[in-house]
Amino acid sequence: MSPKKGKPDFDKDLKYGLDREDRIVAILEAKKTKAEIKTERDWWYRSGNLCIEIESFGKPSGIMTTKADYWIQIFSDGPDDFCRLIFDTSTVKRLARKYKHTARYGGDYNKSRFVLIPLKDLFKRENTKHVRKKDDD
Repeated sequence: MSPKKGKPDFDKDLKYGLDREDRIVAILEAKKTKAEIKTERDWWYRSGNLCIEIESFGKPSGIMTTKADYWIQIFSDGPDDFCRLIFDTSTVKRLARKYKHTARYGGDYNKSRFVLIPLKDLFKRENTKHVRKKDDD
């Protein structure tokens, strides 16, 4: 059996990769870019969920009120950071709405509400922008 012959798209792939690199550099270097940065210490691996605040003391908060362009989620493991995920804020808002049925109370005085997005679902195809209908972010 001979290896499959395919059309090499090196130049196309290189251009695509360099474009993505430029996007990350723009996020990190932009003076006008706003980012909300949240860190989860250990509940992410204990529960298997990404926890996103949507309300505090009966009022919208967290992802529902942020003016940030990007949502950066840090998963720490003890004193070390395990990984950092950078999302467009609209993506996290959309996921928070989708998983609103998972909302739980917690935080100081148990007065904040959080949605729990299963980490195993985070990268499911139906949760990507490419396959969803236009929403009203």
